[in-house]
Amino acid sequence: MIYPILSTTISLLDWEGRVSEERKAVLLPLINFIQEKVHAGQQVNLNFICTHNSRRSHLSQVWAQTAAWFFNIQDVICYSGGTEETALFPKVVETLISQGFTVFKISEGENPVYAIKASENTAPIIGFSKKYDSTFNPVSNFAAIMTCSQADAGCPVIAGAEKRIPVTFEDPKSADGSPEQDEVYASRSVQIATEMFYVFSQINT
Repeated sequence: MIYPILSTTISLLDWEGRVSEERKAVLLPLINFIQEKVHAGQQVNLNFICTHNSRRSHLSQVWAQTAAWFFNIQDVICYSGGTEETALFPKVVETLISQGFTVFKISEGENPVYAIKASENTAPIIGFSKKYDSTFNPVSNFAAIMTCSQADAGCPVIAGAEKRIPVTFEDPKSADGSPEQDEVYASRSVQIATEMFYVFSQINT
């Protein structure tokens, strides 16, 4: 059972009505990759990549995994990585908690490790900053989803990726330290959630 606040957040997404035709075209290659794997009975490995693996790539990883669970698409494992290692930005953690996830820190330090749960009985999503080719991530048979244009331009080759799919989002970092920070992070999270739920709503099992 999905946590109640998260269930309410999901119920307000309206992924059928809020995804523009332009964005649907951007998302189609990702839909096709997932659908091909599902039809073939193969595991679906998705690695969401951004420059610092601190904001957009984590939001994409968490919401894509949650959408897969929500629509009961089996054998989907979502990862994230960056072109460099930094740390999961605390405002992302705060945003996910406010939207209904349970998050707890399982290690301290400059790059803490978080466990992010959508329900009491789903496995936690592990969140921490790492390079896209970290041993924590798959080395082959995965799609590399580029969530920021800088990472897309800065990574000409993602070793082991079956497919490279640009699905870029504006960086909420632009609002850091401003009065609009909470609103911008919440809005970006909802946008990413809406698009990931749209993607998985299109998968036929």
